[in-house]
Amino acid sequence: MSVTGVEGEDRSTFTAAESKQIRTRSLRLLGSLLSPVRWPVIAAMLIVVASTAAQVAGPALIAYGIDLGLPALMEQDWVPLAATGVLYLGTGVLGALLIAWYTIMSARISQAVLIDLRKRVFLHTQRLSLEFHESYTSGRIISRQTSDLDAIRELLDSGINQLVQGLLYMVFTGIALFALDGTSGLVLLGALVPLLALTRWFQLRSQTLFRQSRVASASLIVRFVETMTGIRAVKAFRAEKRNEAVFGELVEDYRKVNGRVIQLFGIFDPGLVLIGNVAVAVVLLVGGFRVVDGQLAIGALLAALLYTRRFFDPMEEMAMFYNSYQAAQAALEKISGVLEEHPGVPDPATPVDLWAAKGAVSFEGVQFEYQSDRVILPRFDLAIPAGETIALVGSTGAGKSTLAKLMARFYDPTEGRVALDSVDLRDLHPKDLRRAIVMVTQEAYLFSGSVADNISIGKPDATPAEIVAAARAVGAHEFIEGLPNGYDTDVNKRGGRVSAGQRQLISFARAFLADPAVLILDEATSSLDIPSERLVQQALQTLLSDRTAVIIAHRLSTVAIADRVLVMEHGRIVEDGTPADLISGTGRFAQLHAAWRESLV
Repeated sequence: MSVTGVEGEDRSTFTAAESKQIRTRSLRLLGSLLSPVRWPVIAAMLIVVASTAAQVAGPALIAYGIDLGLPALMEQDWVPLAATGVLYLGTGVLGALLIAWYTIMSARISQAVLIDLRKRVFLHTQRLSLEFHESYTSGRIISRQTSDLDAIRELLDSGINQLVQGLLYMVFTGIALFALDGTSGLVLLGALVPLLALTRWFQLRSQTLFRQSRVASASLIVRFVETMTGIRAVKAFRAEKRNEAVFGELVEDYRKVNGRVIQLFGIFDPGLVLIGNVAVAVVLLVGGFRVVDGQLAIGALLAALLYTRRFFDPMEEMAMFYNSYQAAQAALEKISGVLEEHPGVPDPATPVDLWAAKGAVSFEGVQFEYQSDRVILPRFDLAIPAGETIALVGSTGAGKSTLAKLMARFYDPTEGRVALDSVDLRDLHPKDLRRAIVMVTQEAYLFSGSVADNISIGKPDATPAEIVAAARAVGAHEFIEGLPNGYDTDVNKRGGRVSAGQRQLISFARAFLADPAVLILDEATSSLDIPSERLVQQALQTLLSDRTAVIIAHRLSTVAIADRVLVMEHGRIVEDGTPADLISGTGRFAQLHAAWRESLV
């Protein structure tokens, strides 16, 4: 897989070709983010140029006041010195006002860019196929939306300001110094040689360290999220000590890489100070002799010293910018990698509308394999007439859930096609597909909000009466009415206020409210107790009578309501018939049914 994929984006080292590809990808993303705000960016640049010029004018005005204003004052002419003071004050006030204006504008620009980027990441990851989310851990997605976006925010909020103002200040200061005294300017030019060498040394070593720091930070977040998400398993298997050791290693790795970063700054920052002090000393020495010889005025020497000293002032801030820049660059690389991912089940270029699906499903020459190249479904053909309820049974790994995912178009077949009413699912309009086919899985996920909100996901414009009717149909109304606030009860995070069986009943109500042409139940009754399961089965017999239904279940009691049973093994259908016919036979289903009955005794 290329570095744009999910496997390459958390590495700390890349080949030259991969690095170039990543930089190009990141710059393309940055350009697309800045394009909508290009005019405010241009205006902000003009403002900061003007403000920097006003700030740089100070030492030149001081030189003018000393060399011309003081002699004139001795001649009782106070106008040059007064004018210099007024100009100095005016440039200071103007520079401060322009900087304030620029700071406000840049903050607005950065917030607009961050909002755009945050929305892009969220919307794009929603659009990506199930295949992506099954291979890309939730911790890494959270890291993209939190620490990586925070790194970019830090760069936009303060880092860019430091860079732009610092660079302009250094350029304008150098120009002013050359205009004031060419000899002092040459001294400063000579100081640029060790300065550029030190900066290049810092850049090369910090680039790898900052990327390693981002990888280590992401690993910490991933581990923390996975541990907290799976806290029940941690408690059940007493895995706290093991997690403590693993997390401790990750923390130690993060500490070590940040320690190396600090050591790097421990050399870079004093190096900047040393070069700046040497440059000031040389300007003072050379300028002092020239003042004695009458080649340079004392005010010009003072201004030259101020310019030389001030030239190095932004360097430390720019070094901190480079810290932010490296972190943001690594974050932008990771985010751009996610945004470069393409859905494994793309929307059709010319979608076919199917406003009223009848529910006939067909698998025609279907073959499917995951990225591991392990064939799950070899050549597979199946026709499910509209309105028929079929049950899929078989051992774990037989391909039942894969069949359901293909039917819901969570995946596309490697070969062949899956069709609804003779329309290839790959050509069907996404809205029509999601309206026609609904899948209820074993994981009955509830979102934060009320019970009514969770049921209405199946039909966002549903009336309260329709929501209550759907809950009644699946036997959920009684327990919902018993909650503290009935249908307005907040289910809390991940449905923590209701039991597993109650969550499943709510998800059933959600699916029934959607009223699909095809309903897929993938182990959907596994969380229900016997009384709840009987209630749901009674509802299913009524609600599935006018739609196509596919039931995947290990509980063979659920299979009894099916018109037809398909027994799968190794991705193939080995038995096909009514429940009664298969139970009375001697095949695989009869054996499974006998074993199930024995387990109940």
